[in-house]
Amino acid sequence: MTLEPLLGAPLAVQIHVTAVTPAALLGAYILLRPKGTPLHRLLGRIWMALMVVTAVSSFFIHELDLFYGFSPIHLLSIATLFGSWNAIAAARRGDIRLHKRIVAGLYFGGIVLAGLFTFVPGRIMHAVVFTGAEWTAALAAAAIGSILVAIVLRRRRGRLVAR
Repeated sequence: MTLEPLLGAPLAVQIHVTAVTPAALLGAYILLRPKGTPLHRLLGRIWMALMVVTAVSSFFIHELDLFYGFSPIHLLSIATLFGSWNAIAAARRGDIRLHKRIVAGLYFGGIVLAGLFTFVPGRIMHAVVFTGAEWTAALAAAAIGSILVAIVLRRRRGRLVAR
């Protein structure tokens, strides 16, 4: 693992990674913890801000230039901005079921699924994670896999939805 490709990347990419990395970790933590508490609301606000920064910064990243500097991934950024707005609106009006569905979609679609595509060969994060000591890549993959398995298991037992 080496940070050199990231440190040499455009500022927009650095901002994007700086926002999405804590959003991925914080989002997993929030999904696994009790809901509705003051801590949940505080961390949720921080997470939502990180997601908005992640989405906005992506509009300045043009590595995959398919249509005037933009690519299909930018549609996900638009969906993230609308989803963030709608998740907040749903929580404020007390529609917690809709809030949960939107936030889960933002996490699994916007972070997990989109994040997996960043590790495709030729992308910056592939060079960051898979260059140098290969054991760090294996450790990162194991940690991410463990978090996802924990989320799925808790969700199946009803804890993630019930709280």
